[in-house]
Amino acid sequence: MKPTTIIYWTRACLGVIVALLSAFLSIVANISLLNGITIALLFYIITHYIFKSLFLTKVEKPSKILTTGIGAYFLTWIVALIIFYTLLGPQG
Repeated sequence: MKPTTIIYWTRACLGVIVALLSAFLSIVANISLLNGITIALLFYIITHYIFKSLFLTKVEKPSKILTTGIGAYFLTWIVALIIFYTLLGPQG
């Protein structure tokens, strides 16, 4: 597989995992949506540096590491966050 494909799908799957973490922290620790967005951004930045160290010489432009999968990450994060919060959130 190409490095950009690995980056894309890893970020898309990570969006679901981070959404579950954000929903769980929102329910249990009573954090706000703004803190959930901060968590999502933090994980995206962390993945950028991890992928940069792994794939810098294997992609045509270094900026591709930053931009690949950004839409998939945040869209899967927001959709999964809504689903998880609806399923796990306070009922009533």
